[in-house]
Amino acid sequence: MMPQALLLVLAGAGLLFAGGEALVRGGSGIGLRYGLSPLVVGLTIVAFGTSSPELAVSIKAALGGLDDVAIGNVVGSNIFNIAGILGFCCLLQPLRVESQIVRLDMPVALAATVLVVLLLGDGALSRGDGGVLGALLAAYVGMQLLLSRRRRDALAVEFEHELRAPGRTLAADIGLVVAGLALLVGGASLFVDGAVAIARLVGVSEAVIALTVVAIGTSLPELATSLIAAFRKEADIAIGNVIGSNIFNLLGILGVSSVITPLSRGNITTVDLWVMLAVTAALWPVLYTGLRLSRIEGTVLFCAWLGYTAWLLANV
Repeated sequence: MMPQALLLVLAGAGLLFAGGEALVRGGSGIGLRYGLSPLVVGLTIVAFGTSSPELAVSIKAALGGLDDVAIGNVVGSNIFNIAGILGFCCLLQPLRVESQIVRLDMPVALAATVLVVLLLGDGALSRGDGGVLGALLAAYVGMQLLLSRRRRDALAVEFEHELRAPGRTLAADIGLVVAGLALLVGGASLFVDGAVAIARLVGVSEAVIALTVVAIGTSLPELATSLIAAFRKEADIAIGNVIGSNIFNLLGILGVSSVITPLSRGNITTVDLWVMLAVTAALWPVLYTGLRLSRIEGTVLFCAWLGYTAWLLANV
């Protein structure tokens, strides 16, 4: 029944959001307590923690044989993160980026997108492909840790302002991490079951539901983080959160999921992959030339996401 399916999706999304938030807070507290700089915590624990719902959902889907959902979740989330979230944020508040970190992370995000599109060209991600993606993620994180030791730019200052050592005890932070993981596991189960039920009830493929409903639901932490950062005029965090999340989605989530079990592309089409590549490629020259996202550029991005979503629903 549709009401029950919608309830599962809403409950799952709520648990995923709460789980991701608890994981980020607990993990950040532990990292800051043991001497990691706010910049390192922001670029690793926070950026990857906001992607934990996507990770939980894709692993759950992969284990359940729902390859369309596992891959479509990542593809749809990356499209929504750039075109939907950044586009909407720019409508509310133009984003001016001062940090050079964008000049480093944006090429990595674009290269990772190109690599995934190429790997999916044969219709599947093998365990070997997943191993390559995971190794590249480890190299990226290592590079960030090395570079962070000598960074003192706008992004570092913003993270120091945003992230401070918590007043909680270590036990409380560990409790938040454990609770966050439990909520993510439970939320992923409810969310995937509800999304698949909706797809079957309305007669559309799991791929379309993954590219729309699942992608938006698992991107709620990125949406909340970027909106808050935009209102606080912390553009580096708003954009860095999206770029870091997209890198982790491609290299980490698809890497881990395909190592667990090889993934077939299924009903995720070449158009979906090229849209993901196009919105990623479109963001790079904008940031490189003006280090700024204007309301006009945000409108174009957001309309592109609306148009893509309308196309998906019109072709079910």
